[in-house]
Amino acid sequence: MNGHARELADGFDLEKLTPEFYANPYPTYRALREHAPVKRLPNGCYFLTRYDDLVTAYKNTKAFSSDKKKEFLPKYGDSLLYEHHTTSLVFNDPPAHTRVRRLIMGALSPRAIAGMEPDLIALVDSLLDRIETRDHFELIEDFASAIPVEVIGNLLDVPHDEREPLRDWSLAILGALEPVIAKEAFERGNDAVKGFLAYLETLVERRRAKPGNPERDVLTRLIQGEENGERLTAKELLHNCIFLLNAGHETTTNLIGNGLVTLTQNPDQKQRLIEQPELIKTAVEEMLRYESSNQLGNRMIVEETELGGIKLPAGTLVTLCIGAANRDPAQFPNPEGFDVARTPNRHLAFGTGAHQCAGMALARLEGTIAISRFLQRFPNYSLDGEPVRGGRVRFRGFLSVPCSINA
Repeated sequence: MNGHARELADGFDLEKLTPEFYANPYPTYRALREHAPVKRLPNGCYFLTRYDDLVTAYKNTKAFSSDKKKEFLPKYGDSLLYEHHTTSLVFNDPPAHTRVRRLIMGALSPRAIAGMEPDLIALVDSLLDRIETRDHFELIEDFASAIPVEVIGNLLDVPHDEREPLRDWSLAILGALEPVIAKEAFERGNDAVKGFLAYLETLVERRRAKPGNPERDVLTRLIQGEENGERLTAKELLHNCIFLLNAGHETTTNLIGNGLVTLTQNPDQKQRLIEQPELIKTAVEEMLRYESSNQLGNRMIVEETELGGIKLPAGTLVTLCIGAANRDPAQFPNPEGFDVARTPNRHLAFGTGAHQCAGMALARLEGTIAISRFLQRFPNYSLDGEPVRGGRVRFRGFLSVPCSINA
């Protein structure tokens, strides 16, 4: 077994992944953590898999930069995808990152999120009512993906009849973040940014003419800025609206889909959660740890640093493997086991430090309400065929999960 693990670690190349890896990357992550935790890839980048190394990278923003201008230029050239991914909140360093984050966090205050709960419950219940009318349903299309697109649509107050293209745009733009992309995926991503920008320009114009309530409407708040006169530029405003729609969309879809599928694979834990619904909060944290929606992050070394006895010179690109860190036995007892009552659970599904996910409280609320109400209504649900994975390494989730209400 040890020989096989070493082989997996030695042969790992993020740009040449196998179908087995996409189906289950965790044996490879374990092998890397044990044999090559700071792994130099054939393209010269480093791949980090240990929990403590990721925390170091997240917290040391001086040495580990999030700015992607250098890294993304060879990949995207002078394109709209390049403009988008180098303008959005997640791929910037302070002070630009601090300014944009402050504006977005002001609109995602605990009070604002608490105010979303009644609408979220009503949305989840209406989806469950629809599912109840038939024995078989599609977990992703009929439930998991329908929730975040509505929630974020409500946050920006996008009219209901204009929301249809949002999911496809989002998938195309995020798909272009994969380590290697085909020409078609690049073109699809670029076209999606173009369509998204054109739509948002008209939405922003309408909102400037007729502002909403900045306490509830994030777009109005971002347009009006802070009382001290802090505002986003026109370009920052549009790209961060795209970022908000994307960031809150696929990752939350994956949390709900991954969580409900994982419960079917761990029937004892599913039963425990049904019998003890008060465990839902720790259960959602465990779903986030066990099958992290976002598996990879990236940084660039801007001042020489050392990790695990390896010197990383300035200019080195580093991939942070969240999926591996979240199963590191140095941090989590029995890391390969799924435990709905696990505590403490300091997983890195939302990152940590200055770039910790701005929407994590909202994602937790969506996951908690969606999964608890689903289980309450359909305790006997089961898979009704083979789930289809999304075929991506960065964002881990399902494209489709055929289900039955009654096992």
